[in-house]
Amino acid sequence: MVAKIFIDGEAGTTGLQIRERLENRRDLEVLSIAPDKRKDQDERKRLLNAADVAILCLPDDAARESVSLIENDTTRVIDASTAFRVDPDWAYGFAEMDRAQSGKIASARFVANPGCWPQGLIATVRPLIEANLLPKDFGVTYNGISGYSGGGKQMIAEYEAADAIASHFMPYAMTFTHKHLPEMTAYTGLSREPLFVPTVGDFAQGMTTFVPLQLGHLGKVPTGREIHAAIADHFAAIKDSFVVVAPFSDTAKTPALDPQAHNNTNTMTLHVFANDARAQAVLVAVYDNLGKGASGAAVQNLNLMLGVNARESLAA
Repeated sequence: MVAKIFIDGEAGTTGLQIRERLENRRDLEVLSIAPDKRKDQDERKRLLNAADVAILCLPDDAARESVSLIENDTTRVIDASTAFRVDPDWAYGFAEMDRAQSGKIASARFVANPGCWPQGLIATVRPLIEANLLPKDFGVTYNGISGYSGGGKQMIAEYEAADAIASHFMPYAMTFTHKHLPEMTAYTGLSREPLFVPTVGDFAQGMTTFVPLQLGHLGKVPTGREIHAAIADHFAAIKDSFVVVAPFSDTAKTPALDPQAHNNTNTMTLHVFANDARAQAVLVAVYDNLGKGASGAAVQNLNLMLGVNARESLAA
């Protein structure tokens, strides 16, 4: 059976990349809206209700509107906005979050695609909380750098227009109230929000994130190898995982931390660096903000919902 897919917001960065990943699929029929009808609510409503799966690549309010336009009880939804990410009626679309998550996504009618930034934090911190190596009230700080494509069409246009004079390293969200904080807190298992400082770089896509850990005040200080083992064991137990845990290493510098290393793939690689004598560690995630961080995750979730090979249309 050919599944009908409607990408509501297909002209945006995420929508275009999802469509590109799906264009050669014979098991899918991608329904498309005429350019002059993109703001026509009646036409969007018709296509949303005709689809087996609707993928929403829209701002939050527009995504909520699209969900409200679905009148049947059969259209399933993957939403790429932040509108439903902590809604208990929606499955969170980070399939590798724990052993049960891919099954929850597969059986869900409504799936909230995760944000790009939260995935690096969840992937590294959640396994440590589950292994009791970090307490839930641990004061986590989180930072990193992402390509400017994560800022959408306006930021892409600004960076491409600026060309050589574009800022190479621009921290933002310095009021510490970023919209990703609720999902970061909810799905890491933390009981307090992390201190989050994101940065945009002068490159189109890709990202590297960092969780520095000051461990000395813990009653039992985990070693770097214990931290690495907990993270490695977590992902080794997950079927069809796109998350790779690099071998534990005491290297001071490695090209593997290049934020563009996994561009155009759905791979995320995790690294653990530690100095046991100083009771310090840094957890690093490298992935594509447009791949695993957005459109790749959406296609991975679509595959789970349709019961097809998890790697269909996804480069690893």
